Amino acid sequence: MRLFNNLLAVFMVVLACRGQETEKVTFDGVDYQIIGANLEASNVLTDAEMTMRFDKMTVKDTLRTKFKATVIDVCKVKGCWMKLKLDDEQEAMVRFKDYGFFMPSDITGKEVIVNGYAYVEAMSVEDQKHYAKDGGEAELEIAKITEPKKTFGFEADGVLIKNQ
Repeated sequence: MRLFNNLLAVFMVVLACRGQETEKVTFDGVDYQIIGANLEASNVLTDAEMTMRFDKMTVKDTLRTKFKATVIDVCKVKGCWMKLKLDDEQEAMVRFKDYGFFMPSDITGKEVIVNGYAYVEAMSVEDQKHYAKDGGEAELEIAKITEPKKTFGFEADGVLIKNQ
C-alpha cells in the first residue's frame, strides 16, 4: 500500500508540473505562440486605436474586438491576468475566459494580440488591492488604495504572444 501511495504522489506531481501545451503559428513572417482559442493576426487594432474605442465607452458597455499591445505586468502567482499598455499612459486589465488558460509569468515587455470583449468597469477598492498584491506591490502602496476607479477591462478568449 505504501508503494501505491508513493507512486500516486509522484504521478500527481508530474501532472501538476506539466505546463499548458501551446501551439506556434506564423503570420506575415512573424512567429507567435497561441494560447487559448486559435486566432489570426489580421484586422488587429493598435493600442492607440483601442484607447480611442475605450474612451468612447461607458461603464457596462462591451465591444467584441482584437488588438495589439505590450504587456506591462502579469500575475506572478499563476498568470491569471495581465495588464496591457494603451496610449496616453493608460492600461487595460486582461482576464481570461472561464479561467480556461493562463499566461507565462515571463512575458512582461512582449507584444501580444488579444481577442475577446473589451469593457469599462468601476473597479472596487477590494479588487484593486487584490490585483496589487498579486502584482507584488508593497504593502505601503496597497494601503494608499482608497477609492474605486474607472478601468478598462478585457476578457480574452485567445492570445497571440509574439516570439522575439
